[in-house]
Amino acid sequence: MSRIHFLAGLLALSLAVGCKAQSAVSGTQDAALNRRIEVMVRSQFSIPPEVSVALGERTSSQISGFDTLPVTLSHGSTKKVIDFLISTDNKKLARLETFDLAKDPVFNIDIAGRPIRGNPNAKVTVINFDDLECPYCARMHSSLFPATMDRYKDKVRFVYKDDPLTDLHPWAMHAAVDANCIAAQNGQTYWNFVDYVHAHGQEVNGEDRNLTKSFAALDRIARDEAALAKLDSAKLDACIAKQDETQVRASAKEADSLGIDGTPALFVDGERINGAVPEEQVWLVIDRALRADGIEPPPPEPAAQPAAKGK
Repeated sequence: MSRIHFLAGLLALSLAVGCKAQSAVSGTQDAALNRRIEVMVRSQFSIPPEVSVALGERTSSQISGFDTLPVTLSHGSTKKVIDFLISTDNKKLARLETFDLAKDPVFNIDIAGRPIRGNPNAKVTVINFDDLECPYCARMHSSLFPATMDRYKDKVRFVYKDDPLTDLHPWAMHAAVDANCIAAQNGQTYWNFVDYVHAHGQEVNGEDRNLTKSFAALDRIARDEAALAKLDSAKLDACIAKQDETQVRASAKEADSLGIDGTPALFVDGERINGAVPEEQVWLVIDRALRADGIEPPPPEPAAQPAAKGK
């Protein structure tokens, strides 16, 4: 499921492609070359027609045989300047990009206070930005638990962050708030609630998809799980009644800062997995993370044996 952030998305789309050839030229170059470059920039990055592309003045670069050429993408009051390279003979365009390894946000996702499933001291951490109403998230959840957790046992820990796509899923925010009300008292009960909601989405939707009834169903499920765990019911009721979205919105804002535009979105020690991919693909990423930490992953699953033919 995708959230559409039009303005941010169009600029991100234009820039994130990275190493494709594009550039801009100086005002001293002829109009034909300027036009050729603009057309190539628009074509290679699929820039929408309403976004303007302005070519700046070329300056000397640190790369032999190339000058630096700034390109400005703008839409309304929003502007983004990208530096490209153009060869001194005006025959080649290039786009180079540097990354700050020390400050990459994927390695600094805030999981303080979040419930942990698995070994709290495991070296490898799987962080999932989750939407409790998202059917693809439910599919991923059923793959992680129990199959992936059973495979890696105490070698991996799992943490969920909130990213309800409220424009698509009207009760996802309420579900996240209720989950966090439970998490404030007991981490395991939080996971029990998440398990149940992901497995019973249709129960929450109801036959008539009445939003008020969905909210009531979520509150009932939360109270049922809390009663089984003997949590403080008065404290839980007060939290549910308040429906404070602050924590959930902070998590969703962090998801936006990471460029997440849909759920589920997993990070395995920083390596990103988008969408509900097959569990074998998740395992490949986890195996890489384990080896990087000097831990041998579990052996591959044995291939299924063909059924014996009857005589």
